Amino acid sequence: MTLLAVERIKLFTTRSPWWCALVALVLTIGFSALIVGNTSGDEVATVSSTQFGYTFGMAVVMVLAALAVTTEYRFGTIRTTFQAVPHRTSALLAKTTVVALMALVIGEIGAFGSLAIGMLLKPNADLALNSGADWINVAGVGLVYALAAVIAVAIGILLRHSAGAIALLLIYMLAVENLIQLIPKIGDDIYKWMPFNVAQKFLTGDGASNLGRNGQAGPPLSTATLDQGWSLAYFAGIAAVLLIVALWSANRRDA
Repeated sequence: MTLLAVERIKLFTTRSPWWCALVALVLTIGFSALIVGNTSGDEVATVSSTQFGYTFGMAVVMVLAALAVTTEYRFGTIRTTFQAVPHRTSALLAKTTVVALMALVIGEIGAFGSLAIGMLLKPNADLALNSGADWINVAGVGLVYALAAVIAVAIGILLRHSAGAIALLLIYMLAVENLIQLIPKIGDDIYKWMPFNVAQKFLTGDGASNLGRNGQAGPPLSTATLDQGWSLAYFAGIAAVLLIVALWSANRRDA
């Protein structure tokens, strides 16, 4: 508990996490408001469409998570941390836990805030959380944010350089996975197993929360083949493997 308290103090006494959290919420809720607000006629607002902006907020949360690690390496404070806590794995796991919990909270606030703004903009749309699929699509955003933050922390530990870690994370998340589909013949098959595509499958499943009065009306569905439960397990497994590799690297290398 002492390590968690220390990491919480280190995280919340700097400005960047607060600014990142604010930007993540503004982007998540703002883009969702744009999508829902511009629906008209047969384009029925759905629970899924209110969550359209979650990927933009997740990108900022991953920046926040990476900076939580790389700034310590940049300013050399990680050496002080490792001197105070010789067991490096414990210190880094505490940091990862605190960052993941913050990402979880940001994700939940962003998701339910997006749903609330959707209800405000489209009071006649059926945006009530009437099923398990609806609840997963909204409440599950926090889990995806938390696991994405773990991935970002792992990359930060491995690269130790803020610009490099942020660039790698954003380029992969926003471009690489989609570009995979352009590979002839096998691109679509590979894309089905890409982490963030699978995470999207966890949130939207088979599209039950994506349906309006005229059938499918929300964003395009994930092409992943796993069901929702296994999709979450797959995404969590990737996060865990990356973190284990990062911890092994941190224990092998000089601070």
